[in-house]
Amino acid sequence: MKKQILMALTVASATILAGCATSKTGQITATPFGADSSGAPVKLFTLRNASGATATICNYGGLVTSLKMPDKRGQFGDVVLGYDNVADYIKSSPYFGALVGRYGNRIALGQFTLDGKQYTLATNNVPNSLHGGVKGFDKVMWSAKCYQSADGPSLELTYLSHDGEEGYPGNLSVTAVYTLTDDNSLKLVYTATTDKATVLNLTHHSYFNLAGKGDILNHSVMIPADKFTPVDSTLIPTGELKPVAGTPFDFRTPTTIGARIGQDDDQLKFGKGYDHNWVINKPTGEMGLMARVTEPTSGRVLEVYSAEPGLQFYSGNFLDGTLTGKGGWVYQFRNAFCMEPQHFPDSPNQPSFPSVVLRPGETYHNTIIYKFSVQP
Repeated sequence: MKKQILMALTVASATILAGCATSKTGQITATPFGADSSGAPVKLFTLRNASGATATICNYGGLVTSLKMPDKRGQFGDVVLGYDNVADYIKSSPYFGALVGRYGNRIALGQFTLDGKQYTLATNNVPNSLHGGVKGFDKVMWSAKCYQSADGPSLELTYLSHDGEEGYPGNLSVTAVYTLTDDNSLKLVYTATTDKATVLNLTHHSYFNLAGKGDILNHSVMIPADKFTPVDSTLIPTGELKPVAGTPFDFRTPTTIGARIGQDDDQLKFGKGYDHNWVINKPTGEMGLMARVTEPTSGRVLEVYSAEPGLQFYSGNFLDGTLTGKGGWVYQFRNAFCMEPQHFPDSPNQPSFPSVVLRPGETYHNTIIYKFSVQP
């Protein structure tokens, strides 16, 4: 029986490969990337646009394993952290390039109540639940289909999360579409439906380094937010929306990551740096700029767009030299940053925060755009 299952998986894999093609607007190729813990074949899908930029995505976990963008000299370089093989992602990964769900970020004490019923989740980030639990969306196999869309080469991943998976209610059908556009944007479109009321907060978790190597303290960040959500010592929001003015969290004008990260501030101590949610200055549900990051040596610029109300900015504080990534790079403290458009952490337990409840008959929709350019 096991042999028959593996043969079926191989046939399905061949079908996926056959759907990848070249066109005038771009190219999609698929290559083997090992196997998951069950022996199922894992594939890497590389999207290439007309200018030569590439985005490589894995059908295990929806992981963005590589993102190659030009610098100011026109040289392409990989701007995300990750591994050279799927085995390392399975063994130990701090969500490198992950498609995060069902709930991105933390839920206090691994519990929430919905329509009068309490649900219990795994506390995989003691004492809280983090990024969907022990086996979140970043650790499952997704069905893949590649095609040429109007915007560029696209990869569509689908997954059915069954009722009760990781403690969450409802059979949840999720689709994630990755598109590499000709203006060097990686566009992510998430949609989902459920047959039972549930909570949902999908996001993307690439670790960026626009220089390609070294720490990220000289990257300049702008976040258009007047407020952020302060946290307790376990990184759960207190419920307050605190003004950024006069704090190290004021990025309304471009400021390097390293400029204030070492200040004597309780919030910075709790997160060992930046690991907080900013309340973006725009109406919930309206697409807009969430952040702009520039790196002076390479000249690369990253702009983040989304319709989500919040942005988690994380400065790589838990990288500690114990992980060796692509090309033998040992990932050290603050060698990367994350920009995760999202609903606020612990929203299921914070009635004043924008709702994350999805009900039958509704469709969840979240678009995230990572747009790259260069400056002199």
